[in-house]
Amino acid sequence: MKRTVLQIVTGLSAACFISPTFAQDVGAPEKDQLEQSLQKPPYSPYVNREFPTRPFFGDTHLHTSFSMDAGAFGARLDPKDAYRFARGEQVTSNTGQPVKLSRPLDWLAVTDHSDNMGFFPDLFAGKPDLLADPTGRKWYDMIKSGQGAEAAIDIIVQFSHGTFPKDLMYFPGTRAYRGAWQKTIEAAEQFNDPGRFTTFIAYEWTSNTGGNNLHRNVIYRDNGDKASQVEPFTVYPPYGSDNPADLWKWMQGYEAKTGGSVLAIAHNGNLSNGTMFPVVEAFGKALDRDYAEQRAKWERLYEATQTKGTGESHPYLSPNDEFAAFEIWDKGNLDGSVAKKKEMLEFEYVRSAYKNGLKLEQRLGINPYKFGLVSGSDAHTALSAMEENNFFGKTVPQEPSPHRMSATFIDNKTTGVKIMDWEVGSSGYAAVWANENTRTSIWDAMQRKETYSTTGTRVIVRFFGGWDFVPQDADNRLPAQVGYSKGVPMGGDLRAAPQGKVPTFLVAALKDPIGANLDRYQIIKGWLEKDGSVSEKVFDVVWSGDRKPGNDGKLPSVGDTVDVANATWTNTIGAPELITVWKDHEFDPSRPAFYYGRVIEIPTPRWTAYDAKRYGVTPLPGTAMKVTERAFTSPIWYTPAK
Repeated sequence: MKRTVLQIVTGLSAACFISPTFAQDVGAPEKDQLEQSLQKPPYSPYVNREFPTRPFFGDTHLHTSFSMDAGAFGARLDPKDAYRFARGEQVTSNTGQPVKLSRPLDWLAVTDHSDNMGFFPDLFAGKPDLLADPTGRKWYDMIKSGQGAEAAIDIIVQFSHGTFPKDLMYFPGTRAYRGAWQKTIEAAEQFNDPGRFTTFIAYEWTSNTGGNNLHRNVIYRDNGDKASQVEPFTVYPPYGSDNPADLWKWMQGYEAKTGGSVLAIAHNGNLSNGTMFPVVEAFGKALDRDYAEQRAKWERLYEATQTKGTGESHPYLSPNDEFAAFEIWDKGNLDGSVAKKKEMLEFEYVRSAYKNGLKLEQRLGINPYKFGLVSGSDAHTALSAMEENNFFGKTVPQEPSPHRMSATFIDNKTTGVKIMDWEVGSSGYAAVWANENTRTSIWDAMQRKETYSTTGTRVIVRFFGGWDFVPQDADNRLPAQVGYSKGVPMGGDLRAAPQGKVPTFLVAALKDPIGANLDRYQIIKGWLEKDGSVSEKVFDVVWSGDRKPGNDGKLPSVGDTVDVANATWTNTIGAPELITVWKDHEFDPSRPAFYYGRVIEIPTPRWTAYDAKRYGVTPLPGTAMKVTERAFTSPIWYTPAK
């Protein structure tokens, strides 16, 4: 029988269009057949599946022309442009170049700075009351004469050191500020498309006293009806504060007033000069149980990597970790006004925070640093373009050009802190294991920390911990079904080890479909020793090829197929997927611990290699030309029974 056009379009069979009697003749099930089928497990393995089945990739940290520094640097694209680009549309960049993502993102949070939100569009337009101020006129003239980057640095420095003119401030409660916040909300509402593309109402609280970066991105679960009831929290008094504890109070007040929900994501701490993860005191007050409770409650996630460096760990802190020296920014604070000292590093990086969190929990009863991991670009271009071969920079002067590899980003003559544009990294994206592509589902997954951080790759990563995984579980082609039924996912907790058992972990990774093969999957463990000290160890748990660890326990290199001159590589090494069950044979049930996964790709060309090839330019000596993209999962924590 030929199928009709209607049948082809709808997928309905011919039986849908004929008599009930004939339908029984051609295959209607008998009553006893139905009863028997209902008594057996369903044939379809996907029936009644309620756990998350795919990661949704997005960016938790993006600036547009609504941010005063981004605007001064040259950003002319607004939040609506940012959403158009992220959902896959081709747009024209701030420097007039056509740009499009290889694949749309699933979601985006535009996080313009809360302080002075909307100030720059008015300055650029030459609003008379802004030009009446000498500093406002100076910045305006600099921007109009092509010195926008210099104006942006001056704005950042004056804001950081408390010299930003009060007469130029756009404070909450003013018409100009309220208008900018409403436009931010309206853009998010307009482009939110549940099931296809999710937008988050958000902003960045920009504590930066003395140039020490303590920024937080505040992400709303809510729609505009609630978000519009309370304007964002800012830094400058009398309307704001640079103390994170005051931000948490604002978050509590917002939820109490609106019935809504917000969470905060701390900015990558490598520019905080040792202030991001305190262990003794913060803002002149000794750390106590209340501090630990509030931080753990409101800061569920942390930004592990972005354009200004990766903050997982550092060779000084993890000398035995061969992959710790990745895209490190360790020269000073945000504006380079204070050079870095080695003793600051411990209080800036993820792994040290996790270890110190175990110690603080013993002292305070609460672990303030029990956060999951995500990534954000922190691009100030409105373009979340973090692919190495499609990198549009952190700021507008770093959009593609023959000159960006040799340009200087920060050069503080007083301290000697100098950072070149080639040191800016093409990073990163956040992956969230959610049930559906909606605000509530993705936000809820962030809240429970079922997330992982990538440096721009869209590798798919699973990480489950439990007590009963066996090697055969790694042979299952539906590992998540086993993972959720036998254990907890990334971001979860293991408690009270059963007698005689040790933690087992089911780990799996699948390469980015258009990216590089995988080198290895590692588990990083940290634990509290009996004497109160903390230790760490990196385990290679599954890898590509037939390599074997050497006498030093190190796994040989996967190799390198990168042709730097032509900015190409081949997937002739590595593996498309990695999966195994790993057991911690060194486990001590009396000691608190954490575990997280790190997936390393084979080497590929860095954005600098693509620029050198496309523009025919010679890199400066020391320019990094290769990259090993990676992903970091949120941890699974083990807490002994009390």
